[in-house]
Formats: sequence, C-alpha cells, structure tokens
Amino acid sequence: MQVAHTRRTYLRAALSWAACAALPAVAAEFTPWPAKQPLAPLDLVDLDGRHWTSAGLRGRAVLLNFWASWCEPCRAEMPTLQQLGEFYGDKQLVVLAINFKESRLTAAGFARRTGMALPIVLDAEGKFAAQCGVRAFPTTIGLSAGGVARWRMRGEFDWSTAQAGRQVELLFQ
Repeated sequence: MQVAHTRRTYLRAALSWAACAALPAVAAEFTPWPAKQPLAPLDLVDLDGRHWTSAGLRGRAVLLNFWASWCEPCRAEMPTLQQLGEFYGDKQLVVLAINFKESRLTAAGFARRTGMALPIVLDAEGKFAAQCGVRAFPTTIGLSAGGVARWRMRGEFDWSTAQAGRQVELLFQ
C-alpha cells in the first residue's frame, strides 16, 4: 500500500514538472486591460476561510496574482509581491495570491515553507483564472480602487522596481 502511494506521489510530481516545462517561457509584459472587457466577479475563499469578493475590495487598489507552487517564475516573484503589499499597506493596496488548481494543503505548505504572508485564495478548479483569461503563470491583474481592471502583467516580474511602482500608482488614479 505504501509503495503504491509513493509511486503516485512521484508520478504527480513528474506530471507537474512536465506541465511546467511544457509551458512557454513568458517574458514579463504589461498590457492594458481591454477597454470594454469587464473582469469576472471575484468570489473566492482564502486559506483561513475568509471570503474575498469584488465588492469587499472596493476602495482599495488590488493586484490579483495567479500562481502555482510548481511554477518556478511564480515562486521567484513572490517575495517582491509581498514587499510591495507591505510597502503600501492593505488599506491602500491588496495583493491577493490566487493559487491555481492546487489543494489547500499544498498551498498552505508552500506558504509555511516560504514565510509567505499574503492572503492566499484558492481557485481549486481554475474557473476564475479561465474567466480572467489567464493562460500563463504568473499573471497579475491590476484593479483600480473602483474595481476596474486596468492592466495585466504576464510573466515573472520584479515588483520592487520603479516600473512596478508606476504601474501600481496608476491604480490609485
């Protein structure tokens, strides 16, 4: 019984690696959000059981960061995303780490191992990511304080740069 469990564990790890390796390398790219395309309404639950909704985030700029623990570029950019959230504070800017299709246990284990303090919400079936047009990881969508999507960032990005600051400042206007 234990041998079968171990084999399944290794198989899952191999498939995850293969899926990640099959994804195209994405250069960091900011693009404006399509003018007349509304963002899908957010209604997800975080690791602590808290509901996060579009209406509940109004009045603050928001970064929706889609990631997975198997995605190396996602893991690489996470520390600067966390620093960005700490710099602005959650009264001004909310950075939501939206975990893509992983279990609560996997996402919580990643947070524990890395010391990640961002709110981690679960998109267990990937429906919200699909509704938002996410096709590469990581992808971050910037929302204004009024809840309007302003831009999309595809690929790994250093969120501690001046360019990142300019993009975030656009969300406060």
